[in-house]
Amino acid sequence: MKTTNGSKAVLVTAWVTILAISLFKIVAQEIFHYTVSENLMYGFMAGVGLAGLALASLWAPVSPLRPFFGLFLVLAGVQWVVFTQIDRLPFYKTWLNDPSFNVSMLAEQSLKFLCTLAIIAFLFILKRRRQAFFLAMGDLAAPAEPIRWLGVKSGERWNTLGRSLAVILSLGTLAFLVIAGRPPLDIVVKALPFLPAVLLAATLNAFYEEISFKASFLSVLEGPAGKQQALLLMAAFFGILHFYGVPYGVVGVLMAAFLGWLLGKSMFETRGLFWAWFIHFVQDVLIFAFMAIGSITPGG
Repeated sequence: MKTTNGSKAVLVTAWVTILAISLFKIVAQEIFHYTVSENLMYGFMAGVGLAGLALASLWAPVSPLRPFFGLFLVLAGVQWVVFTQIDRLPFYKTWLNDPSFNVSMLAEQSLKFLCTLAIIAFLFILKRRRQAFFLAMGDLAAPAEPIRWLGVKSGERWNTLGRSLAVILSLGTLAFLVIAGRPPLDIVVKALPFLPAVLLAATLNAFYEEISFKASFLSVLEGPAGKQQALLLMAAFFGILHFYGVPYGVVGVLMAAFLGWLLGKSMFETRGLFWAWFIHFVQDVLIFAFMAIGSITPGG
């Protein structure tokens, strides 16, 4: 099928925007050796969002991208308020610097939850229905489109595939965590009282990332860009954002992009958040459990 000029304009503009925002910090720091502060990053994102809205108002072929540009503006504004203003309030600084894993971790996740609520409010205003931005369980047994290179065959359903992916990905995450640091058994036992905090932190963090960086982008890009390009755009943005994560660099980008694409695929095919959130949640339980273990002083 021949692509129209309008859709070409949309795709090129969306890709330029995604790459400009996600690569800005990496290029500045790795090539020009200029440290990008949080304020500068949020300011750049907001500037690109505003420029995009102006472009979409003046040039009809990219007008369908207004919600996409608006999302960047909202993301930048919300994160700036929460992570550079609210987290500096005296009581929040006290909670965030508390030596107890229970207090500091839940303080951190409460900030992310504030961001999530703001993004949900924006998407409600934009879409009118929560199902339109995947804030629903979805069809848990929906058919999964085949992925030959991943071994997903025709006829598989998400109630089976989702559980399998949760187990396989969790085993991989666990292996990485164990190899990176092998905690003594006595410290593992001492960390058991942290389990409620670990579960709550994993719940909130997975919800924050799946709503703010996956469901939101898919919902504003599905219409103007189409499902496949929306998935690739979201995966690219989510992946490149993990350049300074663990593992560091290109490997981390590829791993995060692949996971973002896979979980985004589950949202499109089930029209809901559950499997994406659940698979992410299981990974986070392991990660936060090891963080809790690491917060214990040996012999303490």
